[in-house]
Amino acid sequence: MNSPMAWMLLVLGLLHMAGLAVALRALMFGRTAEGTVAWIISLVLVPYLALPLYAVFGHGKFEGYVRARRTRDGKLNDLVRAVRPPRDSERALDPEAAPPELLALERLAELPFTRGNEAKLLIDGDETFDSIFAGMAEARQYLLVQFYTINADRIGNALREALVKRAQAGVRVFVLYDEIGSEGTPASFFADMRSHGIAVSAFNESKSWYTRRSRINYRNHRKIVVADGRTAWIGGLNVGDEYLGRHPTLTPWRDTHVRVAGPAVQGCQLSFLEDWHWATGQVLELDWRAYHASPDGIPVLVLPTGPDDTLDTCALAFGQMINSARKRVWIANPYFVPDAHIQAALQLAALRGVDVRVMIPGKPDHRTTWMATLSYLPDVTEAGVKVYLYEAGVMHQKVCVFDDCLTTVGTANLDNRSFSLNFEITLAFYDSRFATEVADMLVRDFQACRPVGAELLTSRSILFRAAVQGARLLAPVL
Repeated sequence: MNSPMAWMLLVLGLLHMAGLAVALRALMFGRTAEGTVAWIISLVLVPYLALPLYAVFGHGKFEGYVRARRTRDGKLNDLVRAVRPPRDSERALDPEAAPPELLALERLAELPFTRGNEAKLLIDGDETFDSIFAGMAEARQYLLVQFYTINADRIGNALREALVKRAQAGVRVFVLYDEIGSEGTPASFFADMRSHGIAVSAFNESKSWYTRRSRINYRNHRKIVVADGRTAWIGGLNVGDEYLGRHPTLTPWRDTHVRVAGPAVQGCQLSFLEDWHWATGQVLELDWRAYHASPDGIPVLVLPTGPDDTLDTCALAFGQMINSARKRVWIANPYFVPDAHIQAALQLAALRGVDVRVMIPGKPDHRTTWMATLSYLPDVTEAGVKVYLYEAGVMHQKVCVFDDCLTTVGTANLDNRSFSLNFEITLAFYDSRFATEVADMLVRDFQACRPVGAELLTSRSILFRAAVQGARLLAPVL
């Protein structure tokens, strides 16, 4: 055992044994058949490459996350005491008479549709941040601020200054960001917030080095702002100058946020509370009284989803809404990389005569994901799905309209990352007037689009088509 060759063989043998052991783990805990097979083959044949990759990307579940909505879990006593369940008077749906497809969404969300809400569509960056900054200026108790990306640029500094002013006025301010989404932001930017009394945390900040590294593929993609438990802002915009059309090439930027007031805000701050508890171990004292914004307000459901869910909540929710549609399914989404179930749901909807439209960007901000999107055009358009290429700038909104009443605005993309790997939040609105408003907005966007079909892919060179198919293979981690 003194020769270098003998030591090398010993190390290789140990690596292959470790690869076999981890392959067994992948077999027992893999989430999809395709992914499990790929991991097993890699771990058995090339463990010296696959083992470190599996340590980062191979975890089947995001373990250890605490959810205040699971009242049956004994570990949640402190959180559950902080959260008052909605009273029957706040529920918008009668469990005995409501459409079963809406009740299914409630069960997936573990939260109800609530009545008495107001909703305001916010189109693009200026309108969104003007509304957020105005709402923050009115806060008197606390502000909860969560974004996937917070850049130290013009809008980022404006946000910091606004938060510092509220903190100096005695308002409690909590800021949560994702390490990967905000990796380019210097630590000094957040340190300055802390120096002014603002509580700031990265999503995995308090975890061990191994936990942070092993959870790098799981990202918190939520964008939530809550003021005093009365008003919330949810949608597609992060904090960055590009979202206001200030990027040298990614401009103009088309995005959608929504401002809600009413009992639904409790669900938004509950999502923040759960994330903050994971990040810091703290339970925040918040106002859980339900403030009705309007006696005739619209029903709203808050749908937080993530890799900690027992079920594939995000994919199931969108699949349910598509499968239940009888008139139209209009989708605007920048990262259209659907799994087999969502693809089949869209195809079947089109085949049964539903007006299925999918709007994708013509000018992508992530080219690999966009190329993967192109690979789906022949499959969906063959079934009658109409695909539109947005050509008036970068389209980043995550908006859907289903039939005449049901709409969604949120952070989730139609891809595996949002379905399985990211923490997301979606608001579902059940109201014909709001659905008409959202549909009218999308009609204006469709006018800035070009209808496309399989020819967008088939007319390109063989090398481009090969690259597109290669991008599709990366769909599980894009």
